[in-house]
Amino acid sequence: MARHYVTIKDIAKILNISVSTVSRALRDTYDVNQETKEKVQALAAELNYKPNFNATGLAQGSTHNVGVILPFITNYYFSTVITGIQEVAYNNGYNIILFVTNDSPERELAIMENLSVSSLDGLLVSISSDSDSCNHFQEIINEGIPVVFFDRVASEIETSKVMQDDYNGAFEAVEHLISNGYTKIAHIAGPKGLSFTEARLNGYLDALKKHGIQVNEDWIIYSGFSQEFGEKDTQQLLALKQKPDAIFAVNDRKAIGAMIALKNKGIKVGEDFGVIGFTNDPMSTIISPSLSTIAEPAFEIGKLSCELLIKHITKKHFHAEEIMLPGKLIVRESTRRKAKS
Repeated sequence: MARHYVTIKDIAKILNISVSTVSRALRDTYDVNQETKEKVQALAAELNYKPNFNATGLAQGSTHNVGVILPFITNYYFSTVITGIQEVAYNNGYNIILFVTNDSPERELAIMENLSVSSLDGLLVSISSDSDSCNHFQEIINEGIPVVFFDRVASEIETSKVMQDDYNGAFEAVEHLISNGYTKIAHIAGPKGLSFTEARLNGYLDALKKHGIQVNEDWIIYSGFSQEFGEKDTQQLLALKQKPDAIFAVNDRKAIGAMIALKNKGIKVGEDFGVIGFTNDPMSTIISPSLSTIAEPAFEIGKLSCELLIKHITKKHFHAEEIMLPGKLIVRESTRRKAKS
């Protein structure tokens, strides 16, 4: 049996007043007397009346719905970003509608093609790994729907973006390995083409260059973000004739995969072989030895991206902003070898 949702028509009928009077009383406007306001508000509370934002949106040009397109919801980073988005959205009277691409550009495109833009005030987006083109987002912007990118951004589209400082985070991670005596440092990277994959790679390369360490192209491996990819990449590195003595991983899940592969080969992580990740996933404190990492400000990225989107929605001439947030080096057991004298 379908549930009946209380409307302002129901309240108007019970109190024998007009719908417009009920609407104004609920908005607490000056032209409704206090007694009527109190009657309307008391009955609305008794009947558990909830405003229909889609209906009011037709009149006000606002639906109070914000779409969020992102690759995953099951990993720590994106679930924390969503928490930040949710806090700001809720406090400003917006609902969020999640669309998950599973890191598939085909699914991302299908979501965009089937998106009902009339039901959204704006869109927050973290693009999928292999997105060759972001024209579908530009088309939405051209239709007047504000879009803000976070974390994985479309660099060629002019709109607001919120990112962490991937370059300097990677640079600091690799310098930390070098300061602890590791000099043959490999990088298990993310997929090619993503801006943050390239930024972390460049941070790695420049840290090696600063310390006069020659780059070995065989020690740079591009692949996916999962623990399984981390294991496979490390097995590939250990099969080389010239082996590294440390790994900088693009994220913690890959770093944990690397640690498992090393342990399976009887290699002592930290003492014989350094590993550092990027994220500060809770798993990094549970695994033994614990994992050194660069902590990402995921919650703040969610909050700031939603705040920017609401500014784009509510202000006609809000100029696009790019915000870069710093990461933080967290030293744990996986990089504890002391520098050689």
